[in-house]
Amino acid sequence: MKINSNDSDEKALITDLINGDEKAFELIVSNYHNLMLSVARAIVGEAFADEVVQDAWISAIKALPKFEGRSSLKTWLLHIVSNGAKSRVRRENRMISLDDCWQSVSSEKFDNTGHRIDEILPWEEATPEALLANEQLQAAIEKTFQSLPPLQRAALTMYDMEGLKMEEVCNILDISASNARVLLHRARTGLHQCIEKFQDK
Repeated sequence: MKINSNDSDEKALITDLINGDEKAFELIVSNYHNLMLSVARAIVGEAFADEVVQDAWISAIKALPKFEGRSSLKTWLLHIVSNGAKSRVRRENRMISLDDCWQSVSSEKFDNTGHRIDEILPWEEATPEALLANEQLQAAIEKTFQSLPPLQRAALTMYDMEGLKMEEVCNILDISASNARVLLHRARTGLHQCIEKFQDK
């Protein structure tokens, strides 16, 4: 069952959660757990994602009585996950910065939404060789995606893959709209460069 985004329905759901209603809890878990896991994986990686999400659920249940409803329940939950994942990255000392510099192509290749203007080279017909190349390309893209700084991965995951609105992404990651666009631009640039290098082989 999908959660209705109607304000009064969400308030009723939050009241049920605060009162310990098991069905209400099952409903938010079924609606948001996978998305929370996706955000956690993007920021902290596969190894710690489950733990970060479990901690986020515990934090959310404890904090629910203080939830003021300034954002949607979904955005609030993802914000908790994002903060937990970023803290875990820092604790693990996996990198100097959450958004290390990324080699970027000219911004002229992108429109104002961060999408590429020039065409990516077309694929050949689906011959066995092309299919094999496609598998190799997918592996190369996945490797490039995992090598992106955490905030770039998170922005790309939420905006391009999960379809969240820009405002939600900004709220979840605690960043401005201009910062979010930069993160998306850099992440997309990295993936486009990977595709271009592969096709140039």
